[in-house]
Amino acid sequence: MSSGKSSVVLFHGVTMSAAAWEGVVPWLTDHHDVVALTALGHRGGPVVRERPVTVRDIVDAAERMLDDRGIAQAHLAGNSLGGWMAIELALRGRALSVCALSPAGFWDGGGHGQTDAVRKLRRTIALVQLTRRVQPLALRSGVVRRLALRDIACRADRLTAAQALTAATDLIECAVTDDVLGTEEQIASVPSLPCPITLAWSEKDAILPPAVNGRIAQERFPQARFEILPGVGHVPMIDDPKLVAATILATTGAVPAVTGVPSASPDADG
Repeated sequence: MSSGKSSVVLFHGVTMSAAAWEGVVPWLTDHHDVVALTALGHRGGPVVRERPVTVRDIVDAAERMLDDRGIAQAHLAGNSLGGWMAIELALRGRALSVCALSPAGFWDGGGHGQTDAVRKLRRTIALVQLTRRVQPLALRSGVVRRLALRDIACRADRLTAAQALTAATDLIECAVTDDVLGTEEQIASVPSLPCPITLAWSEKDAILPPAVNGRIAQERFPQARFEILPGVGHVPMIDDPKLVAATILATTGAVPAVTGVPSASPDADG
């Protein structure tokens, strides 16, 4: 039976899984039915049948997952690759609104804004792969968690050891990492937005910096709302899940905007 609430569908970044949203989901459920999906080729998601996999293939698979759940339209939110997916789904008419958190796909034809991101992600991937045997012990240390994930979060020590180990396992077992990091696809400009879109960029993003990728995004989507999320890294769900939830809820219209309040509660009664 339907709850009467509109749905929010969440999409994670490359190498991650729906588990990336664990800290955010509880802050959304008072206002929306929440669905966190794991993308094609990622651990726990649909299995890849043919290679190479394109971002378009991943979006196609996500659209099939919406169809399977009977979701014609929903509020969509995503981080990095997930933000790109949400925007592409919106262009297909599947979104009531989009909250794209440091979305990937905003680079120029020469790869400007993509090369550094890929290099840093590959460095993180190599480190995680090399240290797999010692991770169950090493990730018990908050200092180790913070250092190991410093390119994607400012305060990865806020994760539990179990959460960090899940993220590491997701990364190692992602089947489409090379395909996605090697893509030449990008998000093109559109004459008008298909729905309200918020581009919420992490202030401390070391992977897709707001001064580079955020600038390109603003140039291509000038009608979108653009805001900076203070004090958080590329995966802001790690650093401040409450701020992320509040940003999503402001985009859906469930609560007022809370820009500039890094630890604001998304409770409607404030």
